[in-house]
Amino acid sequence: MTPLAQWPVAWRRAIRGVFTDIDDTLTHDGCIAPEALKALGDLKAAGLTVIPITGRPVGWCEPFLAGADSAAWPVDAIVAENGAVALVPAKASSISAGHPGCGPRPPGVRAPPSKRYQQAAATRAANRLRMDAIAAQVCAEVPGMERSADSAGRETDLALDHAEFARHSPETVQRVLALLQNHGMQTTVSSIHIHGCFGDFNKWTGACWILRELTGRDLTTELDHWVFVGDSGNDQPMFQHFTHSVGVANIARFAPQLTHLPRYVARGERGAGFAEVARAVLQGR
Repeated sequence: MTPLAQWPVAWRRAIRGVFTDIDDTLTHDGCIAPEALKALGDLKAAGLTVIPITGRPVGWCEPFLAGADSAAWPVDAIVAENGAVALVPAKASSISAGHPGCGPRPPGVRAPPSKRYQQAAATRAANRLRMDAIAAQVCAEVPGMERSADSAGRETDLALDHAEFARHSPETVQRVLALLQNHGMQTTVSSIHIHGCFGDFNKWTGACWILRELTGRDLTTELDHWVFVGDSGNDQPMFQHFTHSVGVANIARFAPQLTHLPRYVARGERGAGFAEVARAVLQGR
């Protein structure tokens, strides 16, 4: 990985959009770092498209785009559950429009974001039953293994906690991955969770999908204009495909286990590292 400072200014000037991981890239202990939130706003104010993409559940992400306008993240969408579902903020015209029969929405309060899925409702329902049964089996067979604390908000994948509240060894993580894969699940590992799903979902396919959904454009043809920022194993598809990719400094924890590393690495960890990337992009203007 090359130090971020060596990212050529000419390449930075070409950037028009940013995809970013959330956990341990924008956040620390589940809360967004103030400098990362400011960096999101700075990027949007400069006219860039900004899309966080995460293994977290769609229900966990919803508060970031709803409620008080002043508290909402300044982003164009959030892709959740490793690419299977996305939240798109309400348009500005609907922020205070309210609902028919309910009166106007209070000033500055956003309408709920819309959800978009890559799977049909019937498929999601059938997969949910299968995943619940598999989760029960894994938790029974692997001592101390539990579903993630945010599982109630998940709609398309299964997540097991290896490092958010629990502390499991790499050997245990590999054992759980093997169990999920034996059931035909696609798997990945984030900085905190082990994920399994039925469907060809990962952050790269999710990024390509949401850009088509929002703009009709093909991400694969315009990678010179995008940068991705991340920190862990489930970011590898993005590191593999993006022309411009950056790891925040805490990626060092996972680097020995990764097949695909980012091209550049920031000096700062977590939100400070993301803010460093945002400054690098904006300095190229």
